[in-house]
Amino acid sequence: MYRYKTKGTCSMEIGFDVDQNKVKNIKFTGGCNGNLKGIAVLAEGRDMDELITKFKDIKCGDKDTSCPAQLARALLQYREEMTRAEKI
Repeated sequence: MYRYKTKGTCSMEIGFDVDQNKVKNIKFTGGCNGNLKGIAVLAEGRDMDELITKFKDIKCGDKDTSCPAQLARALLQYREEMTRAEKI
């Protein structure tokens, strides 16, 4: 499971797996439990690029980010790390 430490949100961490560009097993630590479970269920099995596009600009109140936006950033970081690893 890939783990990402969130920044600027009530959730502290997001964990997930990726299989053939599909996001699986999404788990948020902290934050609004019911809302984050809902996001995880809706995002389950979706294409990583689709989630990045849909979630990247979502804001929470007056914050510059949100838990969905942090998931998008986590997926972008995951993709960058996997791309780097393939070049080695």
